[in-house]
Amino acid sequence: MLERRTINRVEFLANSVIVDKETLNKYYGQVKNISPLGIAITVDKRIPSMVGRDVIVVAETMIMYAEAVREDKEEDGKKSVAFKARKFTPDVLQYLFEHIGLDEA
Repeated sequence: MLERRTINRVEFLANSVIVDKETLNKYYGQVKNISPLGIAITVDKRIPSMVGRDVIVVAETMIMYAEAVREDKEEDGKKSVAFKARKFTPDVLQYLFEHIGLDEA
């Protein structure tokens, strides 16, 4: 018997922060949908392309380590960025533990 399961994204509207792992730049957006395998976030179109970059996404009660895999233009000066979830690495976890809860200057 062949089993065919799929994991679909579901709507999840929440504010989010995207942290570029390499530069530590922060970008703010609005989550559109989410699954255990990925997430889509709407951001301002002026944000530089993130395709191929490793990021940390924080959205309400969720933290995801991900890679940006696609960007699509939207109406009203925005773009959607699709992220593919990645397994946490020790250096990413160390960054999170060292920086969570610190006040920004």
